[in-house]
Parts: sequence; structure tokens; C-alpha cells
Amino acid sequence: MKPRFKKLRQRFKRRPNKRPQQRPNPLPWIDRWRTNLIQAPLFVLLTALCGSISFLVSFVDKKGNAQHRIARFWARAGVWNSGSKLKVVGAENLLGRTAAVYACNHTSYMDVPAIFAALPFQFRIMAWKALWRIPFIGWYLNRSGQLPIDTRNPRASISSMAAAAKVLRAGMPLFLFPEGGRTSDGALRPFLPGAAYLAIRAQVPLVPMALSGVYDLMPIHTHHFYPGELTVSIGQPIDTAGMTMRQVDELTARLRAAIDALRKPPIA
Repeated sequence: MKPRFKKLRQRFKRRPNKRPQQRPNPLPWIDRWRTNLIQAPLFVLLTALCGSISFLVSFVDKKGNAQHRIARFWARAGVWNSGSKLKVVGAENLLGRTAAVYACNHTSYMDVPAIFAALPFQFRIMAWKALWRIPFIGWYLNRSGQLPIDTRNPRASISSMAAAAKVLRAGMPLFLFPEGGRTSDGALRPFLPGAAYLAIRAQVPLVPMALSGVYDLMPIHTHHFYPGELTVSIGQPIDTAGMTMRQVDELTARLRAAIDALRKPPIA
């Protein structure tokens, strides 16, 4: 194996999260039963219904616009079903249909609904490959052109990065979670270099985003909803014009610092 490919494979390996796990305080029994009997079944039904409709629409919706509208309806309905309110901060920093890499911290299963509800334009998302095996979800991901990635398989990760760069060069925005997995305690995990690598390779802006409140809504250790206020914060785009692959680590550190700052509320 050539040294440069071996080095790249090592950089895309999953980094374990060694922080101690913390369980949220238990919900009152009425809230637990509401999640189990109403909210969770409704969310599953909503996902199945929207996934099936999107799958059928995909055969006539060649540009993906209708599929994205269905995805946004699913996302907004999912947030509403959780009993939470969503606020978007910094929407003026969104670049619309301009090709760019959007990167965000990963806190909960509810991150994806929050992201789809916040971004009004069509984009592609890099998601965990195992999701493609789930009925309805996998169908939607496959037919809508989303990109699978397996960070535990370095060779497959490199192939996924090449496909993602092709999407960006075609003018389609791309979204991913640079942590590679959900946080176990709400803290920001180490970043994989994928977002910076893609932005530099395609010479497109890198847009930092941060989720707040979503970890508290559904922490990694529970399947119950803890309703509250959810915030999606969008930071200023980072220009990558002229950057080279030697600056991937530098850009990754800059991205992580920007996302960490967006996560923290401003001091009054």
C-alpha cells in the first residue's frame, strides 16, 4: 500500500469516546407513558409514511425538490411531536444552493430532524452506513441520493469521500457530522478530518453549525423525550480557496473551535 493512502486511512479511523456515561434524571411516569404510547409510535408511523411517499415520489421527482419538502415536513412534524420548539440562529450565514460543506456536532437521534427542519434548501447528507438497512429510512436515503459512510472501514471511507467530493463539484451542498458518532455526555468529541478534507478538495466553503438542547431532548441513554427549546446555530462560512491538503488538520481544528463557540450561549 502506498504510504499516502495508508496515512489517509489511519486519519479516518473512528476515535473512541472514553468519557464516562451519564444517565438523565428519570421522567415522571406520565411523561414516560406519553412517550411510549403516543410520541414514539407516532414518530415511527410518521417516518414510515413519509419514507414510503418519498420513495414513490423519487421515481418522478428527478431533481429531488419534492423529496426534500417531504423530508422537511417529516422533520418539523417530528420536532413538534417531541413537544419541543426549534429556533434557528444565524440563518443569514446559510449559502443556499451554493455548494458548501455544512458540519455540526452530533448529540442525539433527533439531530437529523432538527437539521432538516433548519436548512430550507436541498442538500445531501453523509450518514452511518447501517441506516441503509432500516426499512423506510434506508429506502429514503437510497432514493434521495444520500451518501453512506462507514468510519470503521478506512478503505470504504476513502471511497465515500470521493463520492462526496463529486457531489460537491456538481454544485450540491453536503452535510455531515465530523465527530463520527453521537456524544455520550453532551460534550464535544474529537473531530475526524472528513469535513475539512472535502471542503479543501472541492474548494468550497466550510460552514460550522451547532445544536443546543437536542442532547437534552433525547440523550444517548434513553428513548424518552425530554421536551425543551432546541437551537440550531449557523456560524460564518470558512473560505477554503487556495488551501491544500496539508492544511486539513489546521482547518479541522478551526472548525471544531467554531462549533464549540456556537454551542456556548453568549455571556450577558
